[in-house]
Amino acid sequence: MSNETKKNPIALIAAEVPPRPKGSVYPEPFAARIVGREKRTLGDPFGLKNFGVNLVRLAPGGQSALLHRHVKQDEFIYVIEGSPTLVTDQGDVGLKPGACAGFPAGGIAHHVVNRSDKDAVYLEIGDRLPGDGANYPNDDLVATKDPAGPWRFTHKDGTPY
Repeated sequence: MSNETKKNPIALIAAEVPPRPKGSVYPEPFAARIVGREKRTLGDPFGLKNFGVNLVRLAPGGQSALLHRHVKQDEFIYVIEGSPTLVTDQGDVGLKPGACAGFPAGGIAHHVVNRSDKDAVYLEIGDRLPGDGANYPNDDLVATKDPAGPWRFTHKDGTPY
């Protein structure tokens, strides 16, 4: 049996993976806007390096992120329960269980909001290409992925937060 098999599980119950301890990596005042989102990182326990998978639960009134587009990362979502709204810079789309959406790098700006009175749950999948970043058309915020791991946030003029 290899070391990878010993330290990484073969299978897990997604809802039993502990949620990320920190609700958002955004600096304030932006982090406060992401209240109501719970992410469970499903790929990390398996040691996945090339893509990430999150089980996301949005409480009523919650949102997935700020309206954004990635520089290099493709993203994909698949709705499991609830009726969240996909908000894009090209309009809003109501979603329901079984709905999916994909966002090529550099494509439309997007985020998911829960305007309903019940929780919404969906899978979020994205690649982990080095050198990613994100642009936020409605906010004075730019994100770049540090090669060491964490996101770095600046104002659009380059001033750090």
